[in-house]
Amino acid sequence: MWQGSGKFFIQLASVLLCAFEVAATARRLVVSPTTTFDVRSYGACADGITDNSQAFLGAWNAACSSSGDVMLFIPAGTYFLNPVKFTGPCSNVNTLTFYLKGKLKASTDLRLYDKGDEWIQFGHVKGLTLTGGGTFDGQGSAAWAYNQCPTKKYCHILPVSVKFMSLNDTIVYGIKSVNPKFFHFAVLGCQNFRASKMYMKAPEDSPNTDGIHITRSSGVVIHDSIIKTGDDCVSIGQNTTNVFISEITCGPGHGISIGSLGKYPDEGDVRDILIRDCYMSNTTNGVRIKTWQNSPSSSSVTNITYENIQMSNVGNPIIIDQTYCPDNLCDRDDRKVPSRVSISDVRYKAINGTSASPVAVTLNCSPGIPCQNINLENIQLNYVGGEPSTAFCAFARTRFSGPMLPLPCN
Repeated sequence: MWQGSGKFFIQLASVLLCAFEVAATARRLVVSPTTTFDVRSYGACADGITDNSQAFLGAWNAACSSSGDVMLFIPAGTYFLNPVKFTGPCSNVNTLTFYLKGKLKASTDLRLYDKGDEWIQFGHVKGLTLTGGGTFDGQGSAAWAYNQCPTKKYCHILPVSVKFMSLNDTIVYGIKSVNPKFFHFAVLGCQNFRASKMYMKAPEDSPNTDGIHITRSSGVVIHDSIIKTGDDCVSIGQNTTNVFISEITCGPGHGISIGSLGKYPDEGDVRDILIRDCYMSNTTNGVRIKTWQNSPSSSSVTNITYENIQMSNVGNPIIIDQTYCPDNLCDRDDRKVPSRVSISDVRYKAINGTSASPVAVTLNCSPGIPCQNINLENIQLNYVGGEPSTAFCAFARTRFSGPMLPLPCN
């Protein structure tokens, strides 16, 4: 049964948490660190050509080995940067502000990247703030032709622009990212990660350029940002809990997705996700949950809320797809075995606008583990083609309430 009061409490707590964190962010950003480390003092050159990775590492190491509240400062200008990892722990540092005012430009030589993993990594630090209004330029157009993931289920992954790894109490504020080789940002194994006022852009046809990918993390807030890219604006991966996404302007792109899930063994569950007050325009999907068939192990998606989402010319505005298999990457045996990812307690409320596809609501669940307690309330999605929009349901236990367009399906 749907635990209405419990769900409301979780949503209210999330909203209050976000309000508190926005206030805390504002306070923290105006604090002047006691010590500033300017990358120019360590040999950095803003000519857009010279590799500055060692100069940046020198400044980082000095800041990390300092104490109190410290700042690493990158002034205006264009700084060329080979792959670099900014890692801790910074044992005596209370807060470390990475103040990026300039533009960082990535190397296009794929041989320099360690297993194609990432261009820049922030890892194993507590109290990191990334701010300053600067830009990460992944120069992805030189690498997209080498992306094999659209044609191979298990592919060699190109470098992520910025990976946040095993961080605690992190703030990202007012940062831009353009043209990554793969994801713009990846949040991996982080606790209490807050990001807002971001701007991300890549061409609509750039492959796998997710805006923000979150996995194995908890306590994540993504707020008030603009994402225009070639894949999911935000994607939520396995073993992720307590995520609040709000006021995201998404498009072009593939919408906001949970998944894909069920591709690898021993994936963790996804639960307690609140997505609200977002606007999507000309995206291939709206709000989506996607899982692979023939999952190697069982996992679950539960307690998911989508509320007050505006759609404009969006394909598949509401979609659960438990037969996810992009570009026919699955063999016949895969297609014979249902997904082992269970989906339950999903609520869609006040989702309005226009659908680019005649089927505005698709609930295509697993025949092996049908979806449970899928609730749709006050849905108004008009098909741009003029005919009434429709809904498709398979193996989904649903409940509809309030005004509904398309009409409910069983």
